Amino acid sequence: METILAPHSFSSLFNVKSSLQQQQNSRPTLANAKPICYNLKKDSGFQYFSAIPTNTNWFSHVQHGFAALAISLALNFTPILATGSAFASEFDVLNDGPPKESYVVDDAGVLSRVTRSDLKKLLSDLEYRKKISINFVTVRKLTSKADAFEYADQVLERWYPTVEEGNNKGIVVLVTSQKEGAVTGGPEFIKAVGDTVLDATVSQNLPVLATDEKYNEAVYSTAKRLVAAIDGLPDPGGPEAKDTKRESNFKTKQETAEKRDQFTLVVGGLLVIAFVVPMAQYFAYVSKK
Repeated sequence: METILAPHSFSSLFNVKSSLQQQQNSRPTLANAKPICYNLKKDSGFQYFSAIPTNTNWFSHVQHGFAALAISLALNFTPILATGSAFASEFDVLNDGPPKESYVVDDAGVLSRVTRSDLKKLLSDLEYRKKISINFVTVRKLTSKADAFEYADQVLERWYPTVEEGNNKGIVVLVTSQKEGAVTGGPEFIKAVGDTVLDATVSQNLPVLATDEKYNEAVYSTAKRLVAAIDGLPDPGGPEAKDTKRESNFKTKQETAEKRDQFTLVVGGLLVIAFVVPMAQYFAYVSKK
C-alpha cells in the first residue's frame, strides 16, 4: 500500500531540517566566542541600617566626651610611677668613678663655670702640696639611701675600694632637694681636717646656703674651709642658720585623704555617665520595637 505525500509535506520537512542547521550554525564556537565581562557596581539604592537611629549621634558625641574627660582626670590625678630613668642619676655617679681633673661631679647641674674653675684651681693646688684629694658631688635627690651621709660613705667605698686608695681622699656631697650635705673621707683626710671643721661644714656651710639655693657659695665656701683646716690656717667660719619657720610644701594625711575621696567621686560619676547611660538609652530604644 502506497502512501502518497502531498508536496507541502516535503516542504515542511525541508523547513525543519533547514531550521536545525541554522540553529547549529548560530551556536558560538570556541574560536568565535567573545569574553563576557561583568562590571559589578554598587547599587546606589542600597542602604545601611543600624540598631540605633542616626538621630542619636549627638548623644554618642556626648558619651565620648565624658569618657575622654574621665581618662584625662585619671591621668592627671594618678601618681606617676618612678621608672628606671628617675633612679639613674645617683647610680651613675657611683658607676662612673671619681672625676679625673675637675674634682667636681655636678650631677644636679647647679654649679656655674666660674665655680668649677675656682674649685679646680683650689683643690689641684691642695693635692699638689698636701697629697690630699677632695671631690665634690651634687645630686638632686636620693632614692637608694636615707640621707647624704650614707650616700657619701657609699661613694667613698665605691670609688676607692681599699683603705690604701681612700686614705687621703675626701668626699663632699650636696643634695639639693633635701638641702643637706655630708663630708666623709679616709683616715688621713679626717685627721687633717679635724672633727670641729667637719661638723661645722655640714651644719653651716652646706645646709644654710643650700636652703637659700646658693649652691655655688655653699660648695666653694666649704672647699675653702676644708683647705684652710688642712693647711693649719684659722677657720674662716660659715654662715649662721636663720631662725625662720619654713612652711611645709607637703600635704597632710587628712588633706591627701580628702583629695582622694573627691577624685574617686568625680571619676566614678563620669564613668557611670559614660557607660551606664548609653546602655539605658539602647535598651529603651529596643523596647520600643
